Formats: sequence, structure tokens, C-alpha cells
Amino acid sequence: MTATQPAPAITQNRILDAAMELFYFQGYEATSIGDIVRRANVRSGSLYYFYENKEALLVAVLGRYMETIRAEVLEPAFRLSPDPLERVFSLLDHYRQALIFTRCTGGCPLGNLAAEVSRGYPQARAVLEENFAAWRRWVRASLEDARGRFPAETDLDQLAVLVMSVMEGGVMQARVQGSAAPFEASVRGLRDYIGRLAGAEGKHG
Repeated sequence: MTATQPAPAITQNRILDAAMELFYFQGYEATSIGDIVRRANVRSGSLYYFYENKEALLVAVLGRYMETIRAEVLEPAFRLSPDPLERVFSLLDHYRQALIFTRCTGGCPLGNLAAEVSRGYPQARAVLEENFAAWRRWVRASLEDARGRFPAETDLDQLAVLVMSVMEGGVMQARVQGSAAPFEASVRGLRDYIGRLAGAEGKHG
């Protein structure tokens, strides 16, 4: 948001910012329209001018994640190492830091929302799947850059799914236990597995 934006755009961004924050820390179901308009300091009519209902706002929040995730999450994590595999682990460490910062109440905003809307909200589910598909593509691209270090038969699509499962499963367990330890243990297991795959290629390559 910039000072050059027209007033309606500024108002809409305030609504989106408030919804993203509240959905992240409180959850989707626990956040009311009233909570959002109070946090955004707008009237409910302003919210309904832009969004037909709460699910439409959720879809917009998920769209915002799609737009910003590369610049705000992926690129900073990937700049930490030129090694493609270490880029993957830098990404995972980003979520470890988020868990620590929020005392295990946060973590992955997409995973948090997916747990709440998996059985309803068809529009939101579709956008969630687009988000997760994009994550898998980004992870797979790093794995592809390291393909020569894996056995030729390694299924990189499957490995990308495993990385995502470790991230989301580790975050969920950390939130339940109130400790980053399960997430850290999951990442150590993944690192060990990927290291063994790379070692197997070194022995037979």
C-alpha cells in the first residue's frame, strides 16, 4: 500500500491486512466480520462493498498470499544459500522461525486455513489447492536443480510432496504440543533422508 493509492484501494487493503492477521492468529472460524472491521477501523458497509461475504474475503486473502509469497518468503529464504537443497531447508527454517516468533500459535498460514476449510468453502478450497500446487512447483524446481545428486529413478514430484508434508505436518504437531521440537525433528528426518538419497547416487553414480 502506498500514499498514491485512491481511497477505496487503501480501505480494501486495510480490510485485507486485518483479515490476514486475524485469520493467522485467531483462525478463520473464530474471526468474525466484526473483528475484522474493528481491526481495520472501517464500517461493515465498507467491507461488504468489496466482499459479498466472509468466504469471499477468505478467497481474497488466499489470493494475496499467492501474490506476495515469492517476494516475502521464497526469495529471502533462497538468498541464504546458492545450494538448491539448502534453499529448501532455508524455506523450512523460515517456518521454524515463525513458530518460535508466535510461540507455536502461527506457522504456515495456508496450512492453518486448510485445516479449517477442508470440508466446506469450495471456492476457498480451490484457491488453497492453487497455493499448495505453487509451493510444490517451487520446491520441485530446487530439487530439479539438484537432480544430478539423486539416483536417476528418484521421483522429484513425490519428493516435493514429501517436503510439503514434513512442513505442514511438523507445523501442526508443533502447534498442538506448543513446542517447535516436533517440527525440528521432522526437518532433521527429511534432511537425513535426502542426504541418504544423495549419498546413494554418490556410491552408484
